[in-house]
Amino acid sequence: MDSKTKTIAIIVAHPDDETLWAGGTILSNPGRQYFIVSLCRKNDTDRAPKFERVLNLLGAEGIMGDLDDGPDQTPLPEDEVQHAILQLLPAKHFDLIITHSIYGEYTRHRRHEEIGKAVINLWHSGKINTNELWAFAYEDGHKAYFPVVDEDAPIFYPLPHDVWQNKFDIITKTYGFAPESWEAQTTPKEEAFWQFENASQAKDWLMSGNIKS
Repeated sequence: MDSKTKTIAIIVAHPDDETLWAGGTILSNPGRQYFIVSLCRKNDTDRAPKFERVLNLLGAEGIMGDLDDGPDQTPLPEDEVQHAILQLLPAKHFDLIITHSIYGEYTRHRRHEEIGKAVINLWHSGKINTNELWAFAYEDGHKAYFPVVDEDAPIFYPLPHDVWQNKFDIITKTYGFAPESWEAQTTPKEEAFWQFENASQAKDWLMSGNIKS
């Protein structure tokens, strides 16, 4: 991450996504102005207070929304997802926005995919303002294994053990996931991102359907 990158928004579906997919990046780059948006679970009496504690551990500010997150994963209209993002994200310029891939990080969670697409379309339409966009770059071989980084991504690095341990502790001790849980076993020891330096490049990726572009 460039030393000039000071203001960073992280837009995710759920409290824990920020830690699972980008926690090492946050922990490895202290002193930045992080603002984390979790679009679901605002009224979850278990996860919401844990998210507040995680914000403190990550040195971040943040906010939660309450998009539908039911087990049926009923598709949401994109204008509803976009509206939720605009209601929660401060109306300011960011040096960097980090969010979900348009394909999600594993097979499959519809909200991850919807949010990745909505962020790109908001950037392309000029409704959110950032110098650069990163999208999480993970895959699970269509459920063949726990999510791992896609090594074809332009931003890819292993986490130092102490950074990964801190990240793992947030997942298990602060969020409270058991060591044998999917979340704990998933917690990546490497992080990777698709990188877009302008909105047209991100829009082309979205329209092409080619994750390698």
